[in-house]
Amino acid sequence: MPVKIAQVEKRFASPGPHPNGLQASAEGLWCIDQGNDRLYRQDYESGEVLFDVQTDTVKSSGITVGGGYVWIASTYERRIAQLDAETGKTVAKYSSPGAGVVAWREGAEDAQETGAHGLEWRDGRLYVASPPSQMVHVMDPDGWQEVHSIRVPGLRVHGIAWSEDGKLWAADTSAGTVCLLDPETGRIFDVLRVEAPDEVHGMTIHEGVLWFCNAETCDIGRLLVA
Repeated sequence: MPVKIAQVEKRFASPGPHPNGLQASAEGLWCIDQGNDRLYRQDYESGEVLFDVQTDTVKSSGITVGGGYVWIASTYERRIAQLDAETGKTVAKYSSPGAGVVAWREGAEDAQETGAHGLEWRDGRLYVASPPSQMVHVMDPDGWQEVHSIRVPGLRVHGIAWSEDGKLWAADTSAGTVCLLDPETGRIFDVLRVEAPDEVHGMTIHEGVLWFCNAETCDIGRLLVA
């Protein structure tokens, strides 16, 4: 099967300077900004900001909603933060699975350990995309135990999102690809290419369509495939 080229449809700008994680919900589009660590929720049509609060996360790169909470990957703190969805206040923080030095910085004198990027929730489990380990780790929030993991293609896994048939989309920002994976085995079923200068950082699905944010340009939009 040939690689498909995704058409980028830019919808509106992020309210923050460095949007890095997206999550669709019935209430609107959640976005965590790595530049100011503010949590936003926007209207899908207009981009109007419906919710805005400062978090205590550190250079965060991923967000999801599940179990009655908002979950944020506090990347440079190497923690996963559990937030009250009404107030944005942190309830708890957990160690980020797969934390370490990313492959392209390995051996550098100033290399810094970092943690997770994309997050997703399903059936009471938190799915955590980790660029340092190049894996998606499946965590049980009760006791914070890892119950499964899969290796993902590419150098720099970022946003992840559930397809309607239960497979998992995973974006690799460095390669400019979005792959459809079996969440149990990591087998690849489909590949989309997002051509430069567009990049996929945060990613989610709303009404069957992939949405993305680009941390460099502040664009929020959709990926369309003919």
